[in-house]
Amino acid sequence: MTDFETALIVLTRAGVNFVVVGAYAGVLQGTGQVTQDLDICYERTTENMKRLIAALTPYHPRLRGAPANLPFLFDERTLFQGMNFTLETDLGDIDLLGHLSGLGQFQEIAQDAISTSVFGVLIRLASLDALIRSKRAAGRPKDMNSLPELEALKELHKTRKDDGEL
Repeated sequence: MTDFETALIVLTRAGVNFVVVGAYAGVLQGTGQVTQDLDICYERTTENMKRLIAALTPYHPRLRGAPANLPFLFDERTLFQGMNFTLETDLGDIDLLGHLSGLGQFQEIAQDAISTSVFGVLIRLASLDALIRSKRAAGRPKDMNSLPELEALKELHKTRKDDGEL
């Protein structure tokens, strides 16, 4: 199980530019989904990748599902040569996503991200609209099954906003 609190605090305090995407972004906006990993879309600049590496290296990142004896260097070169990484860490599973289907890269996702305070730190979350687009683009059964709840939650937020509650 991922220690979401510590992971978000570590990333934020290291100054990493990221947006929480995936199921945990939905959970933080009110879905009843269950998730065991933290998915983040990270800015792919040299400085940000250095901060990301510095933040996660103490937690021994390794490729999830890879043989234990497969060498893996979590460094700038590796991040620049890849795009998306599914990692196991001492904090739990963390997916580093440089690109998401239906959404694009960090700049596109950050445009309509929402900011919220969680565990005493300010983070950005993919909007419900972005989550819906991403789930549709991915097209996996688990993503398609989550759409009705995300759409209902979006409508509830819209109704509350229209009524002046938000």
